[in-house]
Amino acid sequence: MTDTAQADHDTPTPARSRHGRRRGPFGGYVAARITALQDGYLREEAYSVAALARLRAGVGRKPGEDFATLEETRVKEKYLGDWIGDDPTHTERAMHTALTLYAVHQQSIRDQGMHQDGQGLGAAVNLLTHDRSRAEPVRRRFAALGTATSYTSVTTHLRSLIRLLRDHRIPLDYGVLAEDLVKLQKPWGLAEVRGLWGRDFYRQPESGESPSGDAIDPNTDSAPVGATSEE
Repeated sequence: MTDTAQADHDTPTPARSRHGRRRGPFGGYVAARITALQDGYLREEAYSVAALARLRAGVGRKPGEDFATLEETRVKEKYLGDWIGDDPTHTERAMHTALTLYAVHQQSIRDQGMHQDGQGLGAAVNLLTHDRSRAEPVRRRFAALGTATSYTSVTTHLRSLIRLLRDHRIPLDYGVLAEDLVKLQKPWGLAEVRGLWGRDFYRQPESGESPSGDAIDPNTDSAPVGATSEE
């Protein structure tokens, strides 16, 4: 195994499917950091393997509290915001949460990346429900996430769902998640993010349904054109 340096470039969301979520600049920055770690981890490079172990140990802790993870969780100056005080900024908190959750998600999976562009949280959780034996418990956990009223309680419920996604090898776009977590901390953000996650969940095709989701009316000559979802 060899050491590798981290990439530090912003990457927008590539071309997406009909149901994919878009990323902005901060999400691209988080995604680039995670992609570099993921590529190294899948190649069993020493730096990335050790970095993910450190990040898993930081789950549930405050940004900056664990000095061992500072190199991975640091946020570029341009993303810190206008006011930098003693408390973590919204982006610092979101970055720390996204990277530590990703480290949990990727743990012991060496043949598939658990960060995947465009796959929002609702879409990922929806895939868990395609197995009818676990559909109802998953919906209950997702509903519990929707009732969370603080950042701490949201991230607690997220950890439970991330472990389920890991167990069933379902990936997630952690750049999109990081941007959702930034919104979540704003005064108006909780309701907006709940809506994003809820719509992302119920807009997904059901098991066995055509991926396009376009229904054909037998009384017309052609199928209606489906509008692309814009979040």
